[in-house]
Amino acid sequence: MRWLARITVFLLALLLWPGVSAAASGEQENLVLAAQSDTAGELDMDEYLYGHVGDAYGWHITTVNGHHVTVHLPVIVRSKETGWHVFSSKHIEEGEEYEGFRIAAKGEPHEGKLVEDTPGGVLKPLDISITKNVFGLMVNSFVVVLLVLLGARWYRKHNAVEEAPHGFAGVVEMLVTMIEDDIIKVCVGPDYKRYSPYLLTAFFFIFINNLMGIVPFFPGGANITGNIAITLTLAVCTFLAVNLFGNKHYFKEIFWPDVPAFLKIIPLMPLIEIIGMFTKPFSLMIRLFANILAGHMMLLGVVAVVFLTAEMGVGLNAGMSVIAVLFGVFMDILELLVAFLQAYVFTMLSSVFIGLSRQVAEKE
Repeated sequence: MRWLARITVFLLALLLWPGVSAAASGEQENLVLAAQSDTAGELDMDEYLYGHVGDAYGWHITTVNGHHVTVHLPVIVRSKETGWHVFSSKHIEEGEEYEGFRIAAKGEPHEGKLVEDTPGGVLKPLDISITKNVFGLMVNSFVVVLLVLLGARWYRKHNAVEEAPHGFAGVVEMLVTMIEDDIIKVCVGPDYKRYSPYLLTAFFFIFINNLMGIVPFFPGGANITGNIAITLTLAVCTFLAVNLFGNKHYFKEIFWPDVPAFLKIIPLMPLIEIIGMFTKPFSLMIRLFANILAGHMMLLGVVAVVFLTAEMGVGLNAGMSVIAVLFGVFMDILELLVAFLQAYVFTMLSSVFIGLSRQVAEKE
């Protein structure tokens, strides 16, 4: 397990690297630029916070001698008047307009999104561009597939009955066994194997995306699981798994539960149960989204202390900077725990909800 120890040391070194707390949001080099952008020397917290956790049409990596190093992503839009347009995001940087398209400025409708200037006014075209979050999602999904294939590669070359996996394959087997034996098998019930592929995929997908969100260099740092569209999609998958494959007993308990007759006829209890069908996945969506987004916001808030105290004197600024860095390192380590915990909780609750839909009526 020497390789695992080396990786652990490397990760800890990154965590102890000054300024890594800012990197957890994906673009630590923008902190200085954000601090210097206001002529009054004050940091615009709204732009600073939401600019780092939000989506973008390009992926800014760093700044070298005043020159921005950016990965320009493809912009793919369909105008109602001129049809499809495909071009690089470098054409719409710094508020520039290209082929009639531009990014809506602050205070405008569709702020931060691509809009089209037409004789009839400003319109929002059909936008399927590869944005920063979309590209980050592609990279992270590739990492998930790669991890699974590398783990499976060991089993193709070895007899698992006679030899225990070691190294990377051992780590993957440990995680799979833990999730399946301690969560899926216990919560879902006898037919747990039917749902294991989805639940294990959800766990590894969330876990890897959470980890990549705190990696301090490209292609890490994208706020994937802190994007409500991603958590909504995951919640919808669980909702479908519960309600499309629920048994007769599950639906009987929703539409005709074992309660006094007047509660069924009103119908109060069926209404509550139907609302519960939607509130359960809704809670999954909000829990994952809020925890990951809040973690990024807290890290950014800690780093902002360095710039907010810049004009309060060298002594105060130096003291607060040391405190901010130390607290930021602590927050980064905590985020490693949160990355695993949120993936674990989402998988556990999804297993519980699926298990409730697979229960059988008790025989009297």
